[in-house]
Amino acid sequence: MITINEHYRKLNKSYLFVDIAKRVREFQDAHPDTEVIKLGIGDVTRPLPPAAVRALHDAADEMARPDTFRGYGPEQGYDFLREAIAEHDFRSRGVNITADDIFVSDGSKCDTGNFQELFAQAQTVAVPDPVYPVYVDTNVMAGRTGAFSDGRYEGLVYMEGTRENGFVPPPPEQDVDLLYLCFPNNPTGATATREQLARYVDYARERGALILFDAAYVAFIRDPDLPQSIYEIPGAETCAVEFRSFSKTAGFTGLRCAFTVVPERVEVRDADGGMHRLRDLWSRRHTTKFNGASFPVQRAAAAVYSPEGQTQIRELNDGYLENARIIREGIASIGLTSFGGVNSPYVWVDAGGHPSWELFDRLLNSAGVVTTPGAGFGPAGEGFIRISAFNDREKVVTAMDRIRSALA
Repeated sequence: MITINEHYRKLNKSYLFVDIAKRVREFQDAHPDTEVIKLGIGDVTRPLPPAAVRALHDAADEMARPDTFRGYGPEQGYDFLREAIAEHDFRSRGVNITADDIFVSDGSKCDTGNFQELFAQAQTVAVPDPVYPVYVDTNVMAGRTGAFSDGRYEGLVYMEGTRENGFVPPPPEQDVDLLYLCFPNNPTGATATREQLARYVDYARERGALILFDAAYVAFIRDPDLPQSIYEIPGAETCAVEFRSFSKTAGFTGLRCAFTVVPERVEVRDADGGMHRLRDLWSRRHTTKFNGASFPVQRAAAAVYSPEGQTQIRELNDGYLENARIIREGIASIGLTSFGGVNSPYVWVDAGGHPSWELFDRLLNSAGVVTTPGAGFGPAGEGFIRISAFNDREKVVTAMDRIRSALA
């Protein structure tokens, strides 16, 4: 008889954003004349950069001609995109990452969730709290945790982000094997300095740990003193994997394209003490389970690195950062405190003593505005909500007017 993976029974019945969607749907059914403004999920709303659109059209035309048609491409990604990534995102900043270190995929959510497959079940995992749920749930599915109790899973090590540490928690005191980081952070919008990242790198090198570094929101960094890659920290090329995405960088949430960087010098140990290049293991997994992102989408991603593409995505993301400013100022005007929203598209709002879901429901039912309850990201998120800057300017302004009225 077929039986299930029992570890799935430890999970909450549904994913956070599924719960939110259900509440929103119920509200819309009950109030069909109310225009709901969604500032919850981190989905972009503005059109693709023109350079990417043109590249998509050109690539589609290539697929229509016998002499330029392409079937299966290389699973790791086409060289034209991998070389562009290595040059523009890394070598231009003095980081020695090569095209061979880069694996193109259809999304960082998939990559951050799948990467843990390479490691033994007994590995000890550290995650931030608040945390992007995928880091936690995929390790639960893999059997690395105990039961869910008081908002946390037994066996995981939680690095708690607080007001006092600026939502950049220090490395754990005990030894761990895998350590997840995300900067600019989802959900808090916090950013990490070179000195703060160096402490994580030093920890990993001293204790033989591996950092899984999610840099999906790097395109929103405007402070020149902030690192844009963990590989800008000396030694990180021996102990860190970096995940990046075109979803937020260039509005590709509907196209799906991302990449993972696994430097050649990162090595991991087998049960007998032998050492193996992590890049080779990920390549084996990637080429076995993935047939590659589509050719037109990779052409569109490569166009992002053209001079006009770089100008266009900067303007695109500057627009979202301006939305974040409007949100921050609107929140301040009603006497609430917020964090993030600078070098990040997320504003992390102190709920003023209210439980997260209570404030979520109040804003939905009284203002028709969707946010994200901080408690959905872990116990340390209780008492906060996340407001996303991903929407049209007019809707953001209207949403803040409604929130001011609802909380007056």
